[in-house]
Amino acid sequence: MNVALRPLVLLFYRNNPQGHNNLTYLRYAFFQRLLGFNRRVPWPVHFTSIVLHHDRIQIGNRVSPGSYPGCYIQGANGIIFGSNIRIAVNVCIVSANHSQDDYDCHDKGDPIRIGDNVWIGANVVILPGVQIGSNVIVGAGSVVTKSIPDNSIAAGNPCRVLKTKPPYKGRTYTQDD
Repeated sequence: MNVALRPLVLLFYRNNPQGHNNLTYLRYAFFQRLLGFNRRVPWPVHFTSIVLHHDRIQIGNRVSPGSYPGCYIQGANGIIFGSNIRIAVNVCIVSANHSQDDYDCHDKGDPIRIGDNVWIGANVVILPGVQIGSNVIVGAGSVVTKSIPDNSIAAGNPCRVLKTKPPYKGRTYTQDD
C-alpha cells in the first residue's frame, strides 16, 4: 500500500522526498498544501513549525528543515544544508538578527552552513553566521554561537566541542541520490 501512495506524494513534493514513509508525507501535505501552513515551502514542514525566507534556503538530500514539531527556521541571510541531516523538535535556526536601528529590518551577514551527516538535537538554537562541519552531533539544548569543525560532538550553552567523533558509518547521500 505504501508504494501505491508514492505518485500522490510526488504530486505534492516534486523533489522526490526521502526519509519519511509515504503516509507521513501525505499527512504533511494535508496541513501544508491543502490547509496552507507553510504552503510555499517546497519540502515537507510540520504544521507547528515555521519556515521563513525558504527561497534563501538550500537543502541537500534527506533534509527537511522544520519537518519535526515546533521548529523555527529563518533564512533571511541564507542557510545551506548538506545531505543526510536530522533536525529534532523545537530547533531554532536563525540566519539574521534584527537591525538595532530598525526592528523591521535584518542585518546583512554570512549564511549558516551545515555539512553532511549532521544530527541536531532537540531545542538547539543556531545563531547567524555559524558553520557546522560534516559528521557532527549537536547535543540537545545547545546554543550554537560559534562554528563547529568536522567530526565533532558539541553541546552546551554556549555550545563547545566536547570530543571528536569517528567517521560516519551510515550511507552517505549526494544530491544525485
